[in-house]
Amino acid sequence: MRGGGFHDPSRNPNSYPMTGATKFRSAVSVRVNGQLAGRWELPDDPADSRGIISWHAQPHDGHLYEAGSYGELLRVPIPADAIREGARTGEMVVRLEVDATLPGGLAIYGAHFGRYPVDPSVLFELRDTSQAGVTRTPFGRLPDGRSIELYTLRNDHGIEVRATTYGGIITVVRTPDRAGQLDDVVLGFDSLAGYLKDSPYFGAIVGRYANRIAKGQFTLDGATYHLPTNNGPNTLHGGVRGFDKVVWTGEPFESDSGVGVTLRYTSKDGEEGFPGTLTARVTYTLTSRDELVVDYEATSDKATPVNLSQHTYWNLHGTAGGEIVDHVLTLNAPAFTPVDSTLIPTGAVTPVAGTPFDFRAAAPIGAHIAQENTQLGFGRGYDHNWVLDRGNVTGLVQAAHLVEPRSGRTLDISTTEPGVQFYSGNFLDGTIKGKGGRVYAHRTGLCLETQHYPDSPNHPNFPSTILRPGGTYRSRTVFTFGVAR
Repeated sequence: MRGGGFHDPSRNPNSYPMTGATKFRSAVSVRVNGQLAGRWELPDDPADSRGIISWHAQPHDGHLYEAGSYGELLRVPIPADAIREGARTGEMVVRLEVDATLPGGLAIYGAHFGRYPVDPSVLFELRDTSQAGVTRTPFGRLPDGRSIELYTLRNDHGIEVRATTYGGIITVVRTPDRAGQLDDVVLGFDSLAGYLKDSPYFGAIVGRYANRIAKGQFTLDGATYHLPTNNGPNTLHGGVRGFDKVVWTGEPFESDSGVGVTLRYTSKDGEEGFPGTLTARVTYTLTSRDELVVDYEATSDKATPVNLSQHTYWNLHGTAGGEIVDHVLTLNAPAFTPVDSTLIPTGAVTPVAGTPFDFRAAAPIGAHIAQENTQLGFGRGYDHNWVLDRGNVTGLVQAAHLVEPRSGRTLDISTTEPGVQFYSGNFLDGTIKGKGGRVYAHRTGLCLETQHYPDSPNHPNFPSTILRPGGTYRSRTVFTFGVAR
């Protein structure tokens, strides 16, 4: 601590030099049970009456007076490993380390340090981990009277995911910011009625074929199948009544891998024009590692295209909302599939180098979104499939990394799929009122849909999406929630 104020130990042995108005930068690193919780730079040494923490000073009359008001210096999220160590030992040891290279410092006084009446305190806000688990509650009824259920998944860090049996829709994802404050980071509605009215696939499982099929038709084993068109001349996300608009059965579970719900749906032969009875299963698992694992599985009694995905709209600002163009995105993708004016792939696979589609290095979403570019014009922004760099890996590979700089929230996505559709919310136009009456304006949400390529049944050069009898469709995507320090 640097001196600059009055200081007379002869009149009061607890006196110390105040810093006064002179600013001295300081930095404090905090360790809890040996685990680094973070490092915080402070614009001024807080040990004076102008700082965040209250201190006592030696005034001119020799009496001890309070120099400031008590307050909060740092809010420190406790690392999970430190909590586990505390549970094992029964102790939470907090160590403050001051950066010696900066001019400011830190002084702590209390009943055990001199004669000051108030102890320095560290407040541990321990969440009730008994709430970790899965619960089931009603979520309304369809017009035909069928009941819809809502499953709430919580892990022992307070992260929460809610999903319904209508469309497998994820309605809520609550994650912490760098101050540890939980907030909902997905778009949606407060009740079932909003999803029934006119939802743009908020949070839904999309299928039997995610994304677009050109002109609503494809040929398989010599037979041509015709699908209902619901996106200009094309079929989008399985047709008029895709998997986002059907009722799934739900079965909650708790296991060593986490807490979750398994959703099941059987799509009959000919439903929305697709051949074969498809038995589908989608499992949402929330882990203690702050991951939401989405597992897809399906079998069919006839050859049929299958491409399932999750259509959550993310906004890592939380409920405060705002445009997502300030989110910083990285995509592990050296190429993308260009589209025509109806957003159907041309069949080409084009390198992203030198184009506004190059997110191999982290960049704000808004950096090039307004650039004059034919492809951006077709999508009114980003609404394209990126070809992931899978190498020879058959399992999970990194697909995307998303950061919201102000809150510090991060989202990492890994997948077994060959592609990811990045959609920058270009068709949100302010006509939808969502949770809490909030208006979802232009680009206030984004989607990162792991998938096979759009219109693959009509492009033999694309990875196949055909599931045949005796085979099993399997896919996994992992969403990992974190905080950038």
